[in-house]
Amino acid sequence: MEENMEEGQTQKGCFECCIKCLGGIPYASLIATILLYAGVALFCGCGHEALSGTVTILQNYFEVVRGPVDSLDVFTMIDIFKYVIYGVAAAFFVYGILLMVEGFFTTGAIRDLYGDFKITACGRCVSAWFILLTYIFMLAWLGVTAFTSLPVFMYFNIWTICQNTTVIEGANLCLDLRQFGIVTIGEEKKVCTGSEKFFKMCESNELDLTFHLFICALAGAGAAVIAMVHYLMVLSANWAYVKDACRMQKYEDIKSKEEQELHDIHSTRSKERLNAYT
Repeated sequence: MEENMEEGQTQKGCFECCIKCLGGIPYASLIATILLYAGVALFCGCGHEALSGTVTILQNYFEVVRGPVDSLDVFTMIDIFKYVIYGVAAAFFVYGILLMVEGFFTTGAIRDLYGDFKITACGRCVSAWFILLTYIFMLAWLGVTAFTSLPVFMYFNIWTICQNTTVIEGANLCLDLRQFGIVTIGEEKKVCTGSEKFFKMCESNELDLTFHLFICALAGAGAAVIAMVHYLMVLSANWAYVKDACRMQKYEDIKSKEEQELHDIHSTRSKERLNAYT
């Protein structure tokens, strides 16, 4: 009987501990972090593979040759974009962890306001700094989204021309890389509808796969923007809660101080009365 009671108390204690732990999880920050990681992973992974597919298409069908090492051509720019993607993936992985930690500390500060953990001015400054930094990152991701829409538009034009040639017979259409700014004006790198390379490019899986990869990268950038907006709402709400909690904390400190002073005055008067009586 005693063993059953002890087991019941142990289970009850574990259940209460689990409920307390679950109650301290910042779910809004957790959702924003998952959305941020999903968006960044989609953008970086699909963007990297789409850039590799673009290199293959330029070399196989447009016969664009890689220039010298010290020259700044389209292939060098693609390599730079790949390194930028590596940096973005690493930076926002760390930033998501930092925001989750800030959410845990803010939640703990609000829930344990009257316990041992006290809200400090440094904590409020950190929250304000995260709000400013997240706003800047949101603007940056808006720019990344706009920039990613450019290759989607370019590949959509190519895909449209490929579709139109199968419908309209005798159509004389050409894809000239100069109109996209990929090569200089002096270079003539184009593929026309009547050529064999054009049909091979339209029928290849590389064009279709690269087009859809760029679309996925655009969707990932949009998801990152939504995650930044979500983070801004969470951080602003936490800042407001912390600011209100700080005021309540000051009020309670002043109230307890006044009560202690009244208690000391009352004790002093009682002692004086007792001394006068004796």
